[in-house]
Amino acid sequence: MTIGHFVDGKRVCGSSERRADVFNPATGRRTGEVELASAADVAGAVEAAERAARAWRDASLSKRTAVLFAFRELVNARRERLAEVITAEHGKVLADAAGEVQRGLEVIEYACGIPSALRGGFSENVSTEVDSYSLRQPLGVVAVISPFNFPVMVPLWFVPVAIACGNAVVLKPSEKDPSAALLLAEWFAEAGLPDGVLNVVNGDKEAVDALLDHPGVKAVSFVGSTPVARYVHQRGSMAGKRVQALGGAKNHMVVLPDADLDLAADAAVNAGFGSAGERCMAISVLVAVEPVADALVGKIAERMARLRTGDGRRGCDMGPLVTAAHAAKVRSYVESGIAAGAVPVVDGRDVTPDGEADGFWLGPTLFDHVTAQMSIYTDEIFGPVLSVVRVGSYDEAVELVNANEYGNGTAIFTNDGGAARRYQHEVEVGMIGVNVPIPVPMAYYSFGGWKASLFGDLHAHGADGVAFFTRGKVVTSRWLDPRHGGVNLGFPTQT
Repeated sequence: MTIGHFVDGKRVCGSSERRADVFNPATGRRTGEVELASAADVAGAVEAAERAARAWRDASLSKRTAVLFAFRELVNARRERLAEVITAEHGKVLADAAGEVQRGLEVIEYACGIPSALRGGFSENVSTEVDSYSLRQPLGVVAVISPFNFPVMVPLWFVPVAIACGNAVVLKPSEKDPSAALLLAEWFAEAGLPDGVLNVVNGDKEAVDALLDHPGVKAVSFVGSTPVARYVHQRGSMAGKRVQALGGAKNHMVVLPDADLDLAADAAVNAGFGSAGERCMAISVLVAVEPVADALVGKIAERMARLRTGDGRRGCDMGPLVTAAHAAKVRSYVESGIAAGAVPVVDGRDVTPDGEADGFWLGPTLFDHVTAQMSIYTDEIFGPVLSVVRVGSYDEAVELVNANEYGNGTAIFTNDGGAARRYQHEVEVGMIGVNVPIPVPMAYYSFGGWKASLFGDLHAHGADGVAFFTRGKVVTSRWLDPRHGGVNLGFPTQT
């Protein structure tokens, strides 16, 4: 099976002869191939979007919301099918895939309320018989470049909001799991979205560069690793585009001595190993403020022993990693952690998976006595590896978190409201959980981190999303009273 593109309302084949294999990570078997778009293919998608954008920007808010409501109903009715597609190409278990679809639905529902989000302000009589008012208008054609780990949720962070604001979109999903994005485009068309308003081009760096360089693309939304996010931001900005590039993370979960250790252990396992750790919001560092480390590590290890790693369609707790190459990379981090002197409490290389032998397996892994100099601490591993760092005080924990180059998400577990309030004030991170391990905001707030986790000024969805996909105008108007007359060549003044 060859997976192509979706341009101007239909599935199409591109001009490029380059292809990439698509696998089922739970079996290791090749299930198809995806076309890798050329610059010419990208240009064709942008041209279709430019044609469609002219009419779509003038579509009434009622028309736009009608399409979004219809799209929401289609996604909701077919959520199980969408979850199955995610699991087949990404590998995450079906329950996790269903949760991803639900979070995407929440952004669609937020976008359905776009008439309220786009309301401007009005001031009467700012000067004598002069009124001023503000409004927001679409940019035109925008690009969305999404990662492999959330093939539905991340595109839905951006696409519904961009379309609701009156833009046309070119979406480039990951070539590792491209099928879900094509389904979303087809369902948008079924919901009544005009041809060309949403286009999907599959590809690799060549397609990304073509989107970043094309003068018809006015803005770019990106989610991926920090090195690529930095590159996207720099190249897109140099081309005069508005860019929001969400990068990597090294999320810390601080556990204070007064915390409920059972709650903290449950949270660490859930947040560290869900989706095989392939989440930018995964907890990858547990900061244990002594004297709780020994007890907490023991409780986490007990819970890990009950986890089933295997095929996501078999009711397992954790699935495989997305590719054989990525599984090998994460294994190399486990090896480097042991070599550096970290204590492997649970070694995921020893896992016996409930799945085929050729799947891309690595079980949940727990390291203790990790230091800030080890690569398993400094690097974003993007796999099921949880590192425990022991510190002596709250202040030492905050210093550790703030010294890290990333600032995506963090959590603190405590029963002390004062400590929690102090932490949320002092920590230099964009999203904070208090006794919540993965503090992903609801759709009507905005998602994004600080420092090397975000390049650009505006976060995803919510009010920031609306601001990103629109430009503001302020109009100052005067309708002359019929009684007014005369000529005055003096400098205009406010009266």
